[in-house]
This record gives sequence, structure tokens and C-alpha cells, in this order.
Amino acid sequence: MKFAAGATRGLSHETLVTALRAAGEGTRLRILALLGDAELTVKDLTSILGQSQPRISRHLKLLADAGLVVRSVEGAFAFYRLAEDPSGVRVADLVLSQLDPDDPVHRRDRERRSAIRAANAAAAADYFAANAAVWDRIRSLHVPEAQVEAKAVELLTGRTIRALLDVGTGTGRMLELMAPHAQRLVGIDASAAMLAVARANLSAAGVTNARLAQDDVYALSLGTDRFDAVVVHQVLHYLDDPARAVREASRTLRPGGHLLVVDFAPHTMEALRTEAQHRRLGIARHEMADWLADAGLETVACLDLAGSDDTLTVTLWLAVDPRIVADDVRTREGAFA
Repeated sequence: MKFAAGATRGLSHETLVTALRAAGEGTRLRILALLGDAELTVKDLTSILGQSQPRISRHLKLLADAGLVVRSVEGAFAFYRLAEDPSGVRVADLVLSQLDPDDPVHRRDRERRSAIRAANAAAAADYFAANAAVWDRIRSLHVPEAQVEAKAVELLTGRTIRALLDVGTGTGRMLELMAPHAQRLVGIDASAAMLAVARANLSAAGVTNARLAQDDVYALSLGTDRFDAVVVHQVLHYLDDPARAVREASRTLRPGGHLLVVDFAPHTMEALRTEAQHRRLGIARHEMADWLADAGLETVACLDLAGSDDTLTVTLWLAVDPRIVADDVRTREGAFA
């Protein structure tokens, strides 16, 4: 067989046999179908499929060994999702495209998965409600969130975004806003509880091109030169070393990629240190300029959104990785390897 220049080669004999053998079993096919548009834990899958934890874990290991699913850890939980490696994607897509969506077995599985999602969403809502008072008070102190969000989206769009990273995703709001503008999105947060809130929010919004992971803003496990856009939205004022977080976020940018930072301008509201655990009372323009320069980025925009005299000012910084785009030889799938 001959391949045209730039064409995608097929899989090796052994790779294809291993993947098809893993997918060609009743329970494992049900697992693949369930993971088609949602991340699930072993506990979720045992509840949906009515099988023991050891059996489900064994099936997941075989699927993972075949490159069809991947595992990520959040605190005490491990989430599974379909693999994003090109070879795994092709086999999973091929198999799942042949499934009848109205098959009674898979329809019942989806119904039980919906019940699991509803329970998870309720738990996330409880956590959000417990913290809502603090968040609502902070929102009341600055320009309306809708204005900030609109300006953030405006700054990021207008260019191709194959892969976007949201550092400190919180409730997942930036992922929800950017989902129509990016092919793939990743949101990371140090808090498993906040990731549960984000997962529930994204599910309710119908966002299917984003994934979430627990990670460290100072030591991201996502590799280098992976993303066309990185967002750090209202995160740096919580950190002891925000400059280090900026450097780490910039490391994940592809050549020509953009970093958007949104945070408060300097202010004097000392109460936020105790009420909301803010480590810094805003960030000055010259500080951010230094941090971006030290990270090897060039600032292309800096905008203030100010409220009334007694409210906080929100500043948006947009910076670009000055390396030429031609230096970037990675494919879209590389961002999720």
C-alpha cells in the first residue's frame, strides 16, 4: 500500500489486533460507550454496570493497555476517559460509530449514568453553596463578571485555537465560554472539590470537548509547547509565588501562542486576606510586565475594567510567545498525549 505525502498511516497489525481484542468484549464495549462523552470513576462504573470493583478494574486495565482509555487521579479518586492518542481515538471512534444508540443494553447504561451524574452534581452544588457567600461578596466588589468574561473572550478569539489550557479552572466557567472557540480544552485545579463543581457545570452546559485534571500550578504535568492559548483567570492573587506560576503556564505555550491573565489591580481591601484567603492585594502593571518578560513572553494588551470608586479594578493582560509559528511541528493530538 502506498501513502500520499502527509497522509495518516494505518495502525500496525499488533496494535490493531490488541485494540480490537480489548474492545471486542461485552463489558469493555459498554465501558467504552459510557466513556464516549464523560469521565467516570471505577465506583461510577461499578454502580452503572452492576459488577464488582476488581472486575471493572481488570477491564479498565485491559482497555488502558490497549491504548483505548487513560486514567487521571484527583485526590482519592481516579477518573477514566477515552484516550486522546491518535491511534486510540481512531479505533474507539470506529467501534463506537457502529453501535446502535437505541440498543437496550446501552440505553439502560446511559440512564444509570445520568443518575450518577445527577448525584455528583448535587454533591458539587452542596460544596458550591457552602462557599457561595464569599464568592458573591467578591463579585459584588468589582465590575460585573459578564463584562470581564466578554472582554476575555474577545481577546482570545479571532485566531485558531486547537488546544486551550485553563489554569486554576475553578467552576469551569472559562472552559464553558471558550468551548465554542477551541477544538480541545483542558482545565486544571488543585482542588478536587472545585473540579467536581466544574465537571457538573460543564455537563449541564453540554460541553463535550473539555477535560479536567488535578494538577499543580507550579509544576504542570502537561508537557511543553502544547497549547495555543492558556488562561489564568483570578488565580494569581491566591498564590505565594505568582511569578513562578506565570513562568510555568508560559512553558506550555506553543510558538505564537497567547497567555491571558485576569486579576485584580492593586487595592487596599485587607479583609479579603481573611475572608477569601487572598495572598496578594492585587497585581501592579509593572509587576506583571516583569513576570511576563521573565517568562519569555511579549505583552500585547493590558486593559483595566474599573467599577465605581469603591470597587475593585480588574486588569486583563494578553501576552504572546514570540517564537515563530513555523518552529511548532507538533500536531493537534500532541497537546493531549
